[in-house]
Amino acid sequence: MSLTVVGSVAYDAVETPEAKIDRALGGSAVYFAAAASLLIPVNLVGVVGEDFDRSEIEFLRARGVDLSGLTSEKGRTFFWKGRYLADMNERETLDTQLNVFESFDPVLPESYRTSPYLFLANIHPQLQLNVIRQSRGTRFVAMDTMNYWINGTLPQLRETLAAVDGLLINDSEARLLSGENSLFRGIEKIQKMGPRIVIVKKGEHGAILKHEGELFICPAYPVEQLFDPTGAGDTFAGGFMGYLARAGGINRASVRRAMLYGTALASLCVETFSVERLRGADLADVEQRVERLSRMMALD
Repeated sequence: MSLTVVGSVAYDAVETPEAKIDRALGGSAVYFAAAASLLIPVNLVGVVGEDFDRSEIEFLRARGVDLSGLTSEKGRTFFWKGRYLADMNERETLDTQLNVFESFDPVLPESYRTSPYLFLANIHPQLQLNVIRQSRGTRFVAMDTMNYWINGTLPQLRETLAAVDGLLINDSEARLLSGENSLFRGIEKIQKMGPRIVIVKKGEHGAILKHEGELFICPAYPVEQLFDPTGAGDTFAGGFMGYLARAGGINRASVRRAMLYGTALASLCVETFSVERLRGADLADVEQRVERLSRMMALD
């Protein structure tokens, strides 16, 4: 069983109220793969520039991530710089340099095309749809998106939503996409666009799942020291999709338990800059937090 992710590989510069770092490994595909590879073999599709140091992702290869879908192009690697405000719930972007990512047109290697599970991280919805069309026999396809695509490419986004099984977005994106202030009405409208599973991430307030007509609300893991929220959503997606692929089936129990794995991994991610905490984690660390979440949610 394998899982393919298509997304960005980047360098980030991050400033929080406590500290800052000028150049750190980042990107949606990196965070996703760092999380999911603790659970299942991962195939990564992305693009980097001439300045990218591949030794920085050697830990992914050592963990079983197939990097044959990571191409190098002439130019510089995607770069993002941001600053988090005091409560860490909001951030401001200080600089975005798309560089080689601007012309990214993902092509799945032949060995990836029959991967049963596929995650499309935050890229142009037309590119996401193109990747879906390259796949054969995929059991479950999920995607992410953002306000930029909702505002600027809604027709293409609607076409892609109709072709996927799952959507993972945050609460502001869900309201914008659905046109509803109520998240619960909004989730119902989004499901009518195509995805049978919708997950709305709410940061420190956990996440909401709608599947088979039922709601499931997973609390956030109680992190004592929030250091850097960058990549938490992509890490959640990696944990969620990684567990589903590991479980080998989509049902009420596996989808709900996947929420716990996504939450546990996201809580590890925010404890350091970049993927450093995920790099040093093992499956036992994740399962310990999953067990604590389970106890937090128990009725007796």
